[in-house]
Amino acid sequence: MTRSESAPQPAVRKRKSKWRGWWLKQLHSWHWMSAAISLVGMLLFAATGITLNHAASIGATPVVTDRAGTLPPPLLRTLRTPAATDAPLPAPVAAAVDRAVGLDPAGRPGEWSDADVYVALPRPGGDAWVSIDRASGAITSETTSRGWIAYLNDLHKGRNAGGAWSWFLDIFAGACILFTLTGLLLLQLHARHRPTTWPIVAAGVVIPTVLILVFIH
Repeated sequence: MTRSESAPQPAVRKRKSKWRGWWLKQLHSWHWMSAAISLVGMLLFAATGITLNHAASIGATPVVTDRAGTLPPPLLRTLRTPAATDAPLPAPVAAAVDRAVGLDPAGRPGEWSDADVYVALPRPGGDAWVSIDRASGAITSETTSRGWIAYLNDLHKGRNAGGAWSWFLDIFAGACILFTLTGLLLLQLHARHRPTTWPIVAAGVVIPTVLILVFIH
């Protein structure tokens, strides 16, 4: 082989090394940024994964709070006007209910009957409802709290947590996917210097697969 034929090889190796270094830098950057974004969320979801898995053995005594009030007479007339069966309370009525019993039913669908209007107010870790007598204006309400563990478990499931939390879950899930994919690519780039890399990755696939096939029916 002549000198002219062997000369390009160092240049090719240099380009490959430069390209590999660029990819390493990019992957490390995306990996640590996605880890930083999802760190607290992953800790929360890992912890609540344990509590959900043992929910039957974690005792909780619901705390029920009842409150009552009366709707001001001028507002009572607005409830006597026929409404759609699932229409929300008029804004002034919802504000008055909030002041009277500390629950805000604004914008929530109501269940209108001839006797009353009932508004369900489900929430993470508990439940609540408000009922208004359409004739007398009497307000009754009930709030149930099942504790912090139930609250965090419901956040884990996205139960009754609202649109903002739903968006957070989607963004958090995307950050976790980015974190795991960049981690897998980094493993590939470093695997030749760490021979146990792929056996450990394979174990992470094989173990849950065997558990599903053998123990889950």
